[in-house]
Amino acid sequence: MRRAREPRFGYTDLPEPQRIALRKAIRLEVVTFVFMLTAVAAVFSVMGGSQAMKAAWIEDMLGLIPPVAFLLAISRARKEPTPDHPYGYHRTVATGHLTAAVALLVMGLFLIEDSAMGLLRQEHPQVGTMQLFGNTVWSGWLMIAVMVYTGVGPFILARLKLPLSEQLHDKVLYADADMQKADWMTAAGTIVGVLGIGVGLWWLDSVAALFIAGSILRDGWKNLRFASGSLNDQRARTFDDKSPHPLTYQVDDVLRDLPWISQSRSRVRDQGHVFHIEAFVRPTDEDVTLERIEEAVTALRNLDWKIHDVVVMPVRDLPEEIPDPGADQ
Repeated sequence: MRRAREPRFGYTDLPEPQRIALRKAIRLEVVTFVFMLTAVAAVFSVMGGSQAMKAAWIEDMLGLIPPVAFLLAISRARKEPTPDHPYGYHRTVATGHLTAAVALLVMGLFLIEDSAMGLLRQEHPQVGTMQLFGNTVWSGWLMIAVMVYTGVGPFILARLKLPLSEQLHDKVLYADADMQKADWMTAAGTIVGVLGIGVGLWWLDSVAALFIAGSILRDGWKNLRFASGSLNDQRARTFDDKSPHPLTYQVDDVLRDLPWISQSRSRVRDQGHVFHIEAFVRPTDEDVTLERIEEAVTALRNLDWKIHDVVVMPVRDLPEEIPDPGADQ
């Protein structure tokens, strides 16, 4: 009998390395959520009238979305298939990915418009002074200290998440890590903007805000393309969406290696963490038995833990409407 809390995705039992990786990823995303809450509060408390600080504050608020999306997606993906959801709930990962992408894209567009208008109106933000431990301190120094805090933390967390996203084939986790990895640039740009105000170069603040907005927009557009491709049944790709997943080529190679199969043509669809495979095979003879089909299914499932649903269909001729996955190699 399975333990109730054993880490798995639907009916897919995870190998030990993936179980460990999933536990680590969940802990890291909880830590990320708590850290980003402190970052949002810290930036809000010191941002004043700086456009760059405002953009950084909004970006930090957006940084709360990916960890929440990941935790919700993991919770849903663990549910087993039901009559209404016969494929399980793995697609929740793609839904979370899309939600985060749309939020980034919309906010990036808003910030570009807001920052550009501030630049065109030649708004001169003011950064005053405050009393700290009985001393008069320029508020810009506190802003810079906060930005160092909000830049270093996400960079460290991102470095810890990236290898886990590959192990789990989790695109939400990868998108979160990829965005956080570049947060030091947001912090650096904000610091430049604040220092610009301090030396009288007011326009540097709006330029820094535009830089941050452009970074948010870029992240949103990139993740929107990848998330929509996955939801539109694009061929399974690697966790970072840089190339087709190697398994899409290996499926047909494994099937053709079986002595009773002469040709094979397959479709590999990314369900979230796991893959769904439809393989059409041309037998060498007409003696196709259940044992042979089960042998083919077992051979594919032994390829990788991510191979979850497998359908092997013997046919007289390979379907012409299915392109050869290996044609682009």
